[in-house]
Amino acid sequence: MDRPYIICHMVTSLDGKVTGDFLGRDAHSELIEDYFRIHREYGADGFLCGRVTMEGSFPQPPVPPTVYEDPPIERVDYVAERAAFYAVAIDPRGKLWWSGRAISDPDDGYNGAHIIEVLTQNVSDAFLAHLQAKGISYLFGGITELNLALVAQKLKQLFGIEKLLLEGGGIVNGSFLQEGLIDEISLVVIPEAEYSVKSVSLFETGKYQTDNATMAASFRLKEAKRLNDDGLWLTHQKQCIPATKE
Repeated sequence: MDRPYIICHMVTSLDGKVTGDFLGRDAHSELIEDYFRIHREYGADGFLCGRVTMEGSFPQPPVPPTVYEDPPIERVDYVAERAAFYAVAIDPRGKLWWSGRAISDPDDGYNGAHIIEVLTQNVSDAFLAHLQAKGISYLFGGITELNLALVAQKLKQLFGIEKLLLEGGGIVNGSFLQEGLIDEISLVVIPEAEYSVKSVSLFETGKYQTDNATMAASFRLKEAKRLNDDGLWLTHQKQCIPATKE
């Protein structure tokens, strides 16, 4: 396979929401910890999130002054380093002004992950200069819009990522699903319904899909495991559908 094996690993409510008040209830703290434990146990080479999820999980510093007067920066992929573990940020417009080259987090499953920014070519030179100064890697997934299949291929080719955890948000998840790029789904299900209309579903209508986007793939149940506090861990693998004969 010319791209990583991609596992969508998320916490959901009973009605398939991935945001909402249910995530912050003390009664579910053990299930949230189960999610992070499973994240670590997968032993992946990196995790991938959208910009909004990254901002929510890893607070960003104030945007620095953006005056740039040096020569234009060539739009070529930039590999600052090869690392043991990566944090891949889908940030097509260049809005995550990281303060350092790696994630700083108390959880060993995230701490120290080298950051890779996924961009389009219409980001500013000031932003690219900032990433280079901080030692942050970046790659281009398109001119004005992202081609996620291309992004996935580059993650393997440039960084050697073989297994990648896709961890939201809903639009990024939905976009990967519509492109046929999800091989496995791992869900820690909390026994509560989140009926708020503001809550985001596991798979929202994608905005990064190309003209080659397909209907949602079929998955088969791999394992269903009961967790403490009436939670579930469900894993499904992509169902391979044999090609029809002409």
